[in-house]
Amino acid sequence: MLSARNITKNYGTLPVLRSVDIDISKGEIVSIVGSSGAGKSTLLHIVGTLDNADSGTILLAGEQVEKLKGNKLAAFRNKHIGFVFQFHHLLPEFSAVENVCIPGWVAGRKKKEVTEEAISLLKTLGLGDRLDNKPGQLSGGEQQRVAVARALINKPSIIMADEPTGNLDSARAKELHQLFIDLRNKFNQTFLIVTHNDELAQMSDRVLQMKDGKIIN
Repeated sequence: MLSARNITKNYGTLPVLRSVDIDISKGEIVSIVGSSGAGKSTLLHIVGTLDNADSGTILLAGEQVEKLKGNKLAAFRNKHIGFVFQFHHLLPEFSAVENVCIPGWVAGRKKKEVTEEAISLLKTLGLGDRLDNKPGQLSGGEQQRVAVARALINKPSIIMADEPTGNLDSARAKELHQLFIDLRNKFNQTFLIVTHNDELAQMSDRVLQMKDGKIIN
């Protein structure tokens, strides 16, 4: 599903990623752990096409993504990658259903089809009675599940999650990680997760440890 080779990134004279290699198979849940400043989020953003590496190659869903530019890159990202962040980034003026629908509408899909899928996803995630609620009317855990549904709406090749449980209490954090496992089991969904929580990372299929811009295990 994802194969990255010799990924390097410097900020000025500071090396952040040092020739990192990573491979993820379809249906895997892989967590990246390590201390702050180890390069975890930078790596996630680069393989997720949100940032550019200084050098290296990334093959995702059969596409050499570093060769894509502009609208082609944006369209590829919208189709193949779903994102879940520590801060859910829901649009406050839209309902839960509308927030989930937005990536599908951006992709040019039929409004009715996308809306039906959004409702189905939210029901699957236990939010069937929150469809018309706006983010301010939802708990933190509920908002994050809406963000997960939004990440799933275009049936992405991979979901990339950056500290997705960072703003949740321990009970809600475990629920979210169990949700990832359930989605993998039901849809064979692939996940790459950056987390500081070692206990939750152990729920993944594989844990990669980063230190000083390298994967060390």
